[in-house]
Amino acid sequence: MQEYLNFDGVLFDLDGTLLDTLQDLADSMNTALERLGGPSHPVESYRYFVGDGVRREAERALPEGHRDKELIEKCVEIAMAEYEKCWSENTRPYAGVPELLGGIEELGLGMSVLSNKPDEFVQVMVEKLLGEWKFEVVLGLKEGSVRKPDPGSAIEIAEKMGVSAGKMLYVGDTGTDMQTAVSAGMYGVGALWGFRDAEELVSSGAKATIKRPQGVLRLFSKNP
Repeated sequence: MQEYLNFDGVLFDLDGTLLDTLQDLADSMNTALERLGGPSHPVESYRYFVGDGVRREAERALPEGHRDKELIEKCVEIAMAEYEKCWSENTRPYAGVPELLGGIEELGLGMSVLSNKPDEFVQVMVEKLLGEWKFEVVLGLKEGSVRKPDPGSAIEIAEKMGVSAGKMLYVGDTGTDMQTAVSAGMYGVGALWGFRDAEELVSSGAKATIKRPQGVLRLFSKNP
């Protein structure tokens, strides 16, 4: 029997949750690796490299023994420059995301976005690819903000929305997202259409896992 829940707001991760960014992320980092004389990686490998910010992505992508601070910073610099040029080549909302966002708006619930991607990219991507829908807060990583799984930014967003953390649904596709939800006191839902698998999401504290974006709507008591 379906259990319906009552929420007052929804917080979304961006990459791997609302937008399929994997190809463009992989292409930009692989270009950086090649320019630095290192090996590139298959696109699928980036499912496990991304999610914790571009510096952690670079650390994971660089060969062991070649992860000193200077090389990481150079790799990040090149990858960011490349990403600025190519981020929109393949990136699109996942199938079903427009229906999910529209359904949440029909329920009269506020929505926000929190990402570990640099804020300048988050703002542009949400505006260009998700501008049809209203997000109360859109926040990426910038000076003065904290990186997930630190719950500080998630809690700050809930406060700005006027929603208690316990009434906030948090939808994300990585263990980092689910850890953030747990620490913030939110209801974490693992997006199985994204980058990681159910085992990681559940072990990191997901209260539920959903196979397709529209399936999130079935959680709401106002939408049985």
